[in-house]
Amino acid sequence: MSSRLWITATPPASHGELHIGHLAGPYVAADVLSRYLRADGRPVLFVTGTSDHNSSVELRALRDGRKPQEVAEGYRQAICADLLRAGVEFDLITDPRSSAGYRRWVQDLFSRLRADGVIAARTRLMPYCEPCGRWLYGAHATGECPHCGQPCRAGVCHACARPNDSGELLSPCCSLCGTAAVLRRCRRLYLPLEPFRDRLADHWRGSDLPPRVAALCEGLAEDGLPDIAVCHPAEWGLPVPGDDFEGHRIDVCFEDVAMHLYGCWPDHRAAPEETVHFCGAGHVFCQAVLLPVLVLAQGVKLRHSFRVNETLRFGEDGPAGRRPALWALDLLTEFGSDTLRRHVLQCRPTDGAAPFRHSDLECTRQWLDSTWNDWLGRLFAAVREESAGLVPDAAPGGAGWDILHDRLIRTAGELREAYDPRSFDPRRAVALLDEVVRSADDFGHANGYRWHGPAGPDRREPAIAAQLRVAGALAAWARPVMPEGADRLASALGLPAGRAVGPEALTAPAAGTRLSPPSGPVFGF
Repeated sequence: MSSRLWITATPPASHGELHIGHLAGPYVAADVLSRYLRADGRPVLFVTGTSDHNSSVELRALRDGRKPQEVAEGYRQAICADLLRAGVEFDLITDPRSSAGYRRWVQDLFSRLRADGVIAARTRLMPYCEPCGRWLYGAHATGECPHCGQPCRAGVCHACARPNDSGELLSPCCSLCGTAAVLRRCRRLYLPLEPFRDRLADHWRGSDLPPRVAALCEGLAEDGLPDIAVCHPAEWGLPVPGDDFEGHRIDVCFEDVAMHLYGCWPDHRAAPEETVHFCGAGHVFCQAVLLPVLVLAQGVKLRHSFRVNETLRFGEDGPAGRRPALWALDLLTEFGSDTLRRHVLQCRPTDGAAPFRHSDLECTRQWLDSTWNDWLGRLFAAVREESAGLVPDAAPGGAGWDILHDRLIRTAGELREAYDPRSFDPRRAVALLDEVVRSADDFGHANGYRWHGPAGPDRREPAIAAQLRVAGALAAWARPVMPEGADRLASALGLPAGRAVGPEALTAPAAGTRLSPPSGPVFGF
């Protein structure tokens, strides 16, 4: 894969701060893939944005008695800061209210699609709240999904991931005042998907679709591809270009998909050949259906892969049943990015909802301390005591080193498979890294028994040199998962950060190098 790989993560709505579910969803996992590929020397473009024009932002503003732009700006800043603290490094986080040329770009795309007949006007029923005097769309309307019967908002059901026209909601109510909505005829612009049936089918056949995504696409095709509303009468959002739909705003689902395109190839000349999209199960429709349609409508064909996470359920394990802190900022402050990243990757829900418990996160921290940091602490102490803090001038050796070395070479290949876009499995990567540390720890303990015998001095330095090789590999192999600790370890060893994940990383610092171990834990804190 020598061409540029385009990685996207669903734009978070800026109506609140990031919580643990966001980090366990698309963001940390996408960053793992990005870091692995960059270290491998492969070109990557990793983009997202913030969904500032989401109806949930306007709803939050109405409830708080504030302006939507104040809500969006405050939470956008918090979201970007939390992503940075979590070590999630994007090439671009589009700001839909201030990024240069963004508004015109999205409106021009909208106008082109309308001029080409891809977008057309339709008159359909739409919920309206008489007490509020407001058309209900997106988060403003709640009801039951017409497909699965679960509670949902207008637009897309996050339970079954199917789209719904707001007028199709069962028992629609106003989210602001709770009043039952009335249905009124409303003329809006729609994107009919049925004309794209053959091209979408071909696209889905050539894409890497997880079973849940494939089932959604097959169901939509069997039932008849729907018309998707791409605007609504409202005050918040990007205005629909032209005079005939004055007072209408571009729908946020369309805008969020267009935001990905803007971040990747705004000039239409640098389209990548392959993409990997990270999103939650409730956002699959926009990524797997609407985004390909916008790409296909412009005559571009891409190979798409999808990495979809399920919902993280919040358990109650605090004192007296009190729910513990769930906000990303609180958890990052308490546990640090290494512990939190490792934990959300280890428990990342991919085949069904998974629970989050504060006590489990504490166990992850204790595990890092009792295994990873304990082994590295003893290794640094051995270098200090046996060779005055300098890397010994000895070939790696010791009882069982040949077997361990061969196992580590195989592990490097398995790690590359776990990190690779086509077989991406961060939970497997965490398990492999744990096995590396356990094996090195066992090796160190086993060889330590012979250090105090008559031939002890001759055995110490080779065993230390062997473990330093493993530590050097760990600094490279663990960096996609825990970049903060991995860079700390690389610095302590005097090795460059960001080396490729592979058997060549199984290298100790040069003999005579003075190690600089940190005063505290290497991984986590």
